[in-house]
Amino acid sequence: MNPGEITLCLKRAESGDPQAADQLLTLVYGELRKLAAAKMAREPDGQTLQPTALVHEAWLRLGGDAQPDWRNRAHYFAAAAEAMRRILVENARRKHAIRHGGDLIKVSASATGFDVAAPDLKDAELLRLDDALEALTAHDPRKAEVVKQWYFVGLTLPEVAQVLGINERTARRDLTYAKAWLYNEINRQR
Repeated sequence: MNPGEITLCLKRAESGDPQAADQLLTLVYGELRKLAAAKMAREPDGQTLQPTALVHEAWLRLGGDAQPDWRNRAHYFAAAAEAMRRILVENARRKHAIRHGGDLIKVSASATGFDVAAPDLKDAELLRLDDALEALTAHDPRKAEVVKQWYFVGLTLPEVAQVLGINERTARRDLTYAKAWLYNEINRQR
């Protein structure tokens, strides 16, 4: 993926080029698909959301064929990270909804002969992470954005630094700080 091509395509879309949205999707689809597959690999078994669906849903939330005016590549990937994060969190919240059994899932209890409900920890952790990330955003938006780009989009630290317009050492320090801050916040929530 050539960052210059993406920026050029974004500029063309902004100036009204009707083919720019299709070209943009072609340029970023493979990378977004790989990132979504990596994210979905961490999800619990039985996940109904597939990587392709995550990418398509994120694309639609970003505007689909009617792409908004993206300032630059960083702006686009920040929006993509946020869209993917929200989709995963909404999916987790939906599964925790009362009509779906709240935070309980059915597990085998063959030794007792009863069906027992137990909490689905992966979804609960994602919801805690989302709450902690919202708190970090209020505390330090740049550090929260580093986490979103690194964790939810799957960018490397050099890519995060480039997208956010900071140097790599700053991105590394921000990520180290944010991890510790989020760890403490999640433990506080428990």
